[in-house]
Amino acid sequence: MKRSDFFIVVYTIIILLSVMYATQPLQPLLSQEFDVSVTKASSFTAVIMLFLAIAPIIYGYILQRVNAKKVLVVASILLSITNIFLGFSNSYELFLFLRTCEAVVIPAILTACMSILASDKQNIKRNMSFYVAATVFGGLIGRVMSGFIATQLGWRYVFFSLSVALLLGLFFIAKLQFEGEAKLTKAKINDALMILKDKRFVVIYMLMFTVFFVFAGFLNVLPFRIKEQFSDVTETHIGLLYLGYGVGIVVSLMIHKIIHIFKKELRTIMFGLWVLWVSMILFFNSNIWFIFAVVFVLCFGMFTVHTVSTRLANSMRESQKSLTSGMYLTFYYIGGAVGSIVPSLVYEHLGWNSTIVMFIFALIAIAIFVHINKHHFKAYN
Repeated sequence: MKRSDFFIVVYTIIILLSVMYATQPLQPLLSQEFDVSVTKASSFTAVIMLFLAIAPIIYGYILQRVNAKKVLVVASILLSITNIFLGFSNSYELFLFLRTCEAVVIPAILTACMSILASDKQNIKRNMSFYVAATVFGGLIGRVMSGFIATQLGWRYVFFSLSVALLLGLFFIAKLQFEGEAKLTKAKINDALMILKDKRFVVIYMLMFTVFFVFAGFLNVLPFRIKEQFSDVTETHIGLLYLGYGVGIVVSLMIHKIIHIFKKELRTIMFGLWVLWVSMILFFNSNIWFIFAVVFVLCFGMFTVHTVSTRLANSMRESQKSLTSGMYLTFYYIGGAVGSIVPSLVYEHLGWNSTIVMFIFALIAIAIFVHINKHHFKAYN
């Protein structure tokens, strides 16, 4: 794989994740702009999570394989156009419709990018590590920069600037020399049920559903909490609260060393759950600087569990790896979609403390579930 192709794909992933998460720090502002509830504003992120869970399966039934470069070209053009229109949106319904259009396109781009990186068989492990790091960095830069741009120029310019970044990416994609195809998984119900008969996959899938439910839910509610506590806080300040997300880059690239400390994968996962649980307890504190620091702890726990679980899901079965990975992402993003809506409802009606208590009990429940089923992981516990 040529180095130029590698950097083009990484750039595309970073911009794509920036598009996905750019709305998150802006949700209190958009809620006020469109005069809608916390829950409705949260749907701007939830709709993309939902389509990331179901779209790859749907695509697999419509198309067996598509040209990866053509997907990137067409999808980048569509995303550029939708982001321009997002900047001109004056109603909640139009904004949500345009985000739904983006949600349909984004999974196709991620699939194409992953196919290009996976085509380099000699460096596939390195490429997948950079894939994870690029998704984390994109999520980080999208949140931080959207907050900064919204404060300095207004929220509409967040989407105009993303369109410029996507058009620049289109210029790079035109130079992409990879002409292979993106293979799409056609998930059969019988195959999926066969995989779920293996209790190890049930444990890993439920683990990631719950962990991403907590993580996505917390990050979605956080901007509203900060605005509630500190009315003079700007979108720039809210965006900076997500800097802790950058811990995911370090964890994804150093996970071998973290696992080495605990000797086994399952022990490392339990440690990550414990870190998540402790961080949730600490979020009862309302000091903004303390919350800023604890977000780093939260992200360390989350990405430790996520990275190790990804390794397990890809190593427990020699056959049907594309299906097991696809099911992992489905459970993961459904957890994120539910986490983007349910905690917002709880926060809106019962407040911050009740939302944190819900997260704590969810983490306790999944930790007990993993512990009870640890005997299924003889090679890992």
